[in-house]
Amino acid sequence: MASAARALGALLHRASSLSSSASALRSASLLHRNGSATGASLFQGHVARRRIWTFQPLCMGRRSCKIAGRKGAQNLKKMKRNSKIGKEIVAAIKKGGPSPSSNTALAAILEKVRELDVPKEVVERNIKRASEKGQDTYIEKVYEVYGFGGVSMVVEVLTDKITRSIADIRNVVKDCGAKLADPGSVTFRFRQARVVNIKVTDADKDQLLSVALDAGADDVIEPNFDGDDEDSEEDVIERFYKIVTTSENYPVVLSKLQEEGIKFETDNGYELLPLNPVEVDDEAMDLNKDLVLKLLELDDVDAVYTDQK
Repeated sequence: MASAARALGALLHRASSLSSSASALRSASLLHRNGSATGASLFQGHVARRRIWTFQPLCMGRRSCKIAGRKGAQNLKKMKRNSKIGKEIVAAIKKGGPSPSSNTALAAILEKVRELDVPKEVVERNIKRASEKGQDTYIEKVYEVYGFGGVSMVVEVLTDKITRSIADIRNVVKDCGAKLADPGSVTFRFRQARVVNIKVTDADKDQLLSVALDAGADDVIEPNFDGDDEDSEEDVIERFYKIVTTSENYPVVLSKLQEEGIKFETDNGYELLPLNPVEVDDEAMDLNKDLVLKLLELDDVDAVYTDQK
């Protein structure tokens, strides 16, 4: 009985094999008659139907990606500004106490808070932090970096742990292939000035020059355009006119802008401006941009200035 079952199983297996062989022969004959190109197309179509995509969708178009990048940069700038204000509040209270009436440094910071429209919770959180035990005061430091294509960079830091900040900066600079400079090697290429930033989309050039002249400004620096029409249209919102003035004349400039209804950026007003901007090629420009962005991602870094044109 068992041997009969085995024989029947073998017979069925042989019949199945013959059927598969016949199907294969018919397929081969069909491919031969229709041509190898048709067979390849059928095979490719079969593979295409079985393909499975597992990666995340990309930005739909170059413009969408750039808009997302701009929003991220604007959020990072605002976050850095608020973080710096908070650290300044802690440092001022540690040095002169929590009363603005007797602590002129704190009073000046709180006035700046009102001008910049810093959220109330940022101020309250850092006033509370300053009174906590074990909270060190913040120290301002400047680090200098050699970028790419002969570009110099000044990195401004406000930190309660100097060893941490220099280690973080050194790691980023090394990973990007740049080099830390000795103190004094780079800063002489910059000058500190009081600057008002105005988006090119918020002001007419001729009107802005007239207002700045009437307000007694020292200079108006126009943004650089690279001549690429497509990039200029998409990136124009990131470009700024810079009105350069003295600390004494800064409030006058702001008042004139407000009278004319011209919007300006709510930043702290101080910047390092390059004395002789350096022009670099596209590769060096991209490398420097990547380095600056990675430095700004560090918690202790408040600003990065370059002399790249």
